[in-house]
Amino acid sequence: MKSDIVKKGVERAPHRSLFKAMGYTDAEIRRPLIGIANSANTIIPGHVHLDKIVEAVKAGVYMEGGTPIEFGVIGICDGIAMNHEGMKYSLASRELIADSIEVMATAHAFDAMVMVTNCDKIVPGMLMAAARLDLPAIVISGGPMLAGEHPEKTDSKKIDLITVFESVGAVLSGNMTEEQLTLIEEAACPTCGSCAGMFTANSMNCLTEAIGMGLPGTGTIPAVMSARIRLAKEAGRQILRLFEQKITPTKIMTEQAFINALTVDMALGCSTNTVLHLAAIAREVNVDIDLDQINEISKITPHLCSLSPGGSHHLQDLNRAGGVPAVIKELSRAGLINNECLTVTGQTVEENIKNIRILDDDVIRSTDNPYHEQGGLAVLFGNLAPEGCVVKQSAVLDEMLCHEGPARVFDSEEDATRAIMENQIKKGDVIVVRYEGPMGGPGMREMLTPTSAIAGMKLDAHVALLTDGRFSGGTRGAAIGHISPEAMQKGPIAIVWNGDLIAIDIPAKKLTLKVPDREIEDRLSRWSPLKPKITHGYMARYARMVSSASEGAVVK
Repeated sequence: MKSDIVKKGVERAPHRSLFKAMGYTDAEIRRPLIGIANSANTIIPGHVHLDKIVEAVKAGVYMEGGTPIEFGVIGICDGIAMNHEGMKYSLASRELIADSIEVMATAHAFDAMVMVTNCDKIVPGMLMAAARLDLPAIVISGGPMLAGEHPEKTDSKKIDLITVFESVGAVLSGNMTEEQLTLIEEAACPTCGSCAGMFTANSMNCLTEAIGMGLPGTGTIPAVMSARIRLAKEAGRQILRLFEQKITPTKIMTEQAFINALTVDMALGCSTNTVLHLAAIAREVNVDIDLDQINEISKITPHLCSLSPGGSHHLQDLNRAGGVPAVIKELSRAGLINNECLTVTGQTVEENIKNIRILDDDVIRSTDNPYHEQGGLAVLFGNLAPEGCVVKQSAVLDEMLCHEGPARVFDSEEDATRAIMENQIKKGDVIVVRYEGPMGGPGMREMLTPTSAIAGMKLDAHVALLTDGRFSGGTRGAAIGHISPEAMQKGPIAIVWNGDLIAIDIPAKKLTLKVPDREIEDRLSRWSPLKPKITHGYMARYARMVSSASEGAVVK
C-alpha cells in the first residue's frame, strides 16, 4: 500500500503515534487509507448537506475494510457570487481545489480517494486532481435540488433559480410586480442540492458519469432522495474494490472516454462551461480536446433531452426517465458511444447499460426523434474569434440562429448590466462585453445577470450578447462566450467600436466583425491594454499564469 510509507516499520512509530492521537486504532491504521475530499459548507445549497453524504461514504469504506480519512475542500456558490467582484474568483477556484487535493493526498500518502462534491468548479477541480494523482478514485455528487412549483400558475411548468433571475428582468420591464417576484423567490429553490436545471453543476455531474468516474445515478438522483445516501455508501464500498483491482483514473479517462463524454454533452444540451472543464481535465491525462472536434461530435449527435434552461424538464425528470445510463444506451444503439471504455463500476460501458431502458421517451427521446438534429453546443470561428467561441445552440431561439446587428460595446459586465436594466438596449443590438476573459477579468466571470435580464425583458428574440467572459449553464438565448483570443490578449474583440456590424451564423459556425481586414489590423496596431483590475493576491497571480479559454483557462 502507498500508505505504508506513513505507517509501517519501526521508523514510522512517530507517525503511528500521531494517528493514535486522533483515535485511530492499530487495526484501522493497518487498513488502506481512503482520503475523503469533502466540500461541504453552509454557503452553497448544493453542499450544505454533503456532511450526510460523506458519512454514508465513510460507512461504505468501513463496510468494505478500509479506513476513511476526511478533509475539507473549498467551494464557491456561483449564484451568490454572481454579478459582483466575487464571481472573478469562481473559475479560478477550480485550480485551487485541484492543487489542494493533490497536496493533501500526496502529503498523507492516501491509497485511494473518494471526492464528494456537487457544484460548478468543485466537480471539475476534483476530476483534475483525480487525474493528476492517478490513485483509485470515485467522484460522488450530492445530487440536484428539486424544481419548484410556480406560486400562482399551478398548471405551468416547474420553476428554478433561473426563473428568479429572469423575473428580475420582467419586473424592470414592467411585466411583473415586485410582489410576484417575491413569491417566485420563495418557491424556486425548495430543497438543498445543485440548482435543478442542466446548468454547469448538473452538466459536470452527468459528464462525470459519462466519462466513467461516477457510479450510475451520480448525476441525476435528487439530493433529498434516500437513493442518494445508498449510492454514497456504495461509492465507499466500490473504492476498495478499485483499490484491490488497481483501477486508476488514467485507465478510465482515456481519449475515447472524453469522446463519450462530449457525445453525452451534446445529447443532454449541457452548459458551455463543459468545454472549459473537459479541456482542463483532459490536459491532466495528456489528452487534447480540439474545438473543431467538438463541432464534429455535435454534427453527428442529436440533442435528445430538452432540459432547463432550454426546455421544460429538470434533473428529477431525467432521473425518472432512466438518467445518464439511459441516454448512453440510446446513443450506443445509434453507434455513437464507445462501449469498451472502463468505468468506476469496474465494468465497461457496455456492461453498465446492458439492462437499462428509457422510461419516458419525451424526457429522453430516441435518436430517430430528437429535439434537434445536432448537439447542444457549437463552436464558432471568424475574424472576431480566430481561436473560437462557444454557444449553447439548443437554447437559442430559431430567429436568432442567424443575426446581424450593430455592436453596443462595454468594457465590463457592470456597465453592460446597467445599460440593459436601464432599457438602453434596442432590438437588433449585439451587446459586446469585453475585458472579462480569464486574464482580463481576471477570472472569466459568468454573465447570468445580463442574459437573464434580456430574457426577462422579452428581448432574447431580438438581441445577442458576445463576450470573452463566459455564461452560467442557466443562460439561454444568443449568448456567445469564450471569445478567443480575449481582449486583454489583443484579440479582435478589443477593437470593436460601437455601431460596427457583427454577423452571427450559428448553423455555419461563423462569427464575423464586418470591418475590412486592413482596418482591423490598423485598430489592433494602435491598441493598448487596460490596466489590470486586480494587482495583488491570488487573482493577480492567476491573471499572470492563466491560459486562453480556447485551452481550458488552465494555470500553466
